[in-house]
Amino acid sequence: MTDREKTIMEEQEGIEEKEKETVEDTEKEEQGKEKTEAETEGKEEPAEDEDTRYLRLMADFQNYKKRVEKEKSDLRSYANEQIMSQLLEILDNFERALEQDAGEGFKKGMEMIFKQLGDVLNKSGLAEIPALGEDFDPNFHNAVLTEETEEYESGKVSGVMQKGYTLNGKVIRPSMVKVVN
Repeated sequence: MTDREKTIMEEQEGIEEKEKETVEDTEKEEQGKEKTEAETEGKEEPAEDEDTRYLRLMADFQNYKKRVEKEKSDLRSYANEQIMSQLLEILDNFERALEQDAGEGFKKGMEMIFKQLGDVLNKSGLAEIPALGEDFDPNFHNAVLTEETEEYESGKVSGVMQKGYTLNGKVIRPSMVKVVN
């Protein structure tokens, strides 16, 4: 088990302990309020109100647990974002190197390494943003230039200057593109 996994496990245990303490504190507060209200009114509250409070407390606790679980899931999903961003620079350099003329054996070896690196990154949740010929979408594309061309319709991406990528559905680098006027 890595140090990071141990840290996550410790944080999870701490969160669970806080959840238990919060529930206990809330129950004590509710009991104190019930006694105070009953004493001031001179009668006990109906069982229905107690059941309603209990159900509301349980619903709040369930919502809290779901929220914490979602936060932990997001943390796991996007923990690699920084390293992926740095690896994208290496991918770009690989692509540039493959465009150069070199010996056939050298080029074939570079292509194999590039494919292997790409496969590893794809398994980790990295995906290329499709751009060429697509409708311009400012959520995924960064328009750097505009141009007039007969090849594509207005509002379409006519050229990709730098590929964009998503990590588990979140854009970590938008595509730098040329757009048709």
